[in-house]
Amino acid sequence: MNSAFHHLSNRMVRAALAICLGFCLIFFQFTSEVNAAKTFMTGDFAKDTISVSETLKETITLPKEEKGLSEAEKEAVFLISDYISRYRNRSQVNTSTTFTTMQTALNALSGHYKTFAKRPVPEDLKERLNKELSKAEKMVVKDN
Repeated sequence: MNSAFHHLSNRMVRAALAICLGFCLIFFQFTSEVNAAKTFMTGDFAKDTISVSETLKETITLPKEEKGLSEAEKEAVFLISDYISRYRNRSQVNTSTTFTTMQTALNALSGHYKTFAKRPVPEDLKERLNKELSKAEKMVVKDN
């Protein structure tokens, strides 16, 4: 009799624990906060192109002694990634000369920041980036 009672109580405890665990798994997924990735892109290709171009031109002209330079460079890499991921797969945009010009400039700058994180942007790269970013701005304004 005692072993039957012990066996029954074990089964009841296991069942109760299984039910509690099930409720926890169900309800905890509704209580956790979901943080979506922050984006600076508006969805308007022309405005985003001009905004990204201006921001990056400002970032590459910052002197290396500037206090916020490393933060500005991190933000630039995020902005580049955000821009490319937003427009790379859009066929109405990614075949345009404006996008390919921007992509060339963004890849060059991103490559520099990821490879030479502690070094300032070389002058010849700055000149090339300024030229390509300005060209992309002019083309997107002309196309609009």
